[in-house]
Amino acid sequence: MGEDKVIRLKSPGTPGAVEDPLTEVLREGARRLLVSAIEAEVESFLEQFREEKTTEGLNRMVRNGRLPSRTIQTGIGDIEVSVPRVRDRAGKVRFSSSILPPYLRRTKTVEGLLPWLYLKGISTGEFQEALTVLLGKDAPGLSASTISRLKEAWKDEHQRWSRCDLSNRHYVYLWVDGIHFGVRLEEAAQCILVVVGATPEGKKELVALSDGYRESEDSWRELLLGLRSRGLKIEPHLAIGDGALGFWKALPQVFGTTRRQRCWVHKTANILNKLPKSQQPKAKAALHEIWMAATRQEAEKAFDHFLSVYRPKYPKAVACLEKDRDALLTFYDFPAEHWIHLRTTNPIESTFATVRLRTTRTRGCVSRESILAMVFMLVKSAERHWRKLNGIPRLAQVIEGVVFKDGVREDAEKIAA
Repeated sequence: MGEDKVIRLKSPGTPGAVEDPLTEVLREGARRLLVSAIEAEVESFLEQFREEKTTEGLNRMVRNGRLPSRTIQTGIGDIEVSVPRVRDRAGKVRFSSSILPPYLRRTKTVEGLLPWLYLKGISTGEFQEALTVLLGKDAPGLSASTISRLKEAWKDEHQRWSRCDLSNRHYVYLWVDGIHFGVRLEEAAQCILVVVGATPEGKKELVALSDGYRESEDSWRELLLGLRSRGLKIEPHLAIGDGALGFWKALPQVFGTTRRQRCWVHKTANILNKLPKSQQPKAKAALHEIWMAATRQEAEKAFDHFLSVYRPKYPKAVACLEKDRDALLTFYDFPAEHWIHLRTTNPIESTFATVRLRTTRTRGCVSRESILAMVFMLVKSAERHWRKLNGIPRLAQVIEGVVFKDGVREDAEKIAA
């Protein structure tokens, strides 16, 4: 008779939560840690008023039960917790937990999950199903209407960020790229223009994110002038980008002293596209010999070798390489520790690789505000995990104008001689 005969039925179309004993243990441990942290916060608050008494001689600040329990959505599922209530007998001070603010319903990691899911191909109507699997069977507050409201908030956040003051910012290097998506934007020729900068402390951060028309000169000039108008007065020392002519035409009009470095990954792909498939592996290895050479002299030698080997049969491939010779080898005038960062636009490419996957699931036309907001949220989420530059102390030397030859300080070579 004690056997449980109740059969639990799930709602149609709603997947069950993934049962995982280890996750349950972690969730319970997280709940206990959260409770302990809040209790410590309450005790610290009460300690501040320990000596204060009412006119009747009673403690002014006392515990007064607990607030109703509430569920917090976290990266490991729902955690139920209750915050102690504190009463001020004088009626002047009110306790509010900084760890668990009154209106918090989901952690920042969950907030970051939402734009990621959207850009990975989960439509607004499918969020509840996806989050049920990820966060547990009870994922309250994440209905389609809630997601729509969040998207509007993301738009506002992007607008505020795009107007923030840059007068106290300094970027030693800039990586630039124009990102094209498979989604149909309001104007078919639109793309997303992205600028990532390296600070003197070696940190990479998103500098600009805007839409443009076919990576045109006018679009890039407008973006760069926008950086100027927001206070970016110190010109970057080097800009790294692909062969989009619009940016390279606009750059000297705004930042006249910034040098140019062409992305070797883009250049290699462009050259290989002009060669038969049978020739591509060998040609790719030959190009690798150029940009991996230890000195400019060795790189020039490998460069000339490629030209002599492929010019007779594949003049278009050779012309594609030869026209950007100087811009492809600029990195030799900067610290060797930075070469791995300066030869490609990887800081942008690696981040946006996942964004493009969103396009196959998107139906209809997407507004520019929506796609900019979604991309902005994804990049800001990824930004926290971007690795710092190698050789951070070298950045100060670049800023000071120290001359480098083949990645080494020229004065250091003279001293060694």
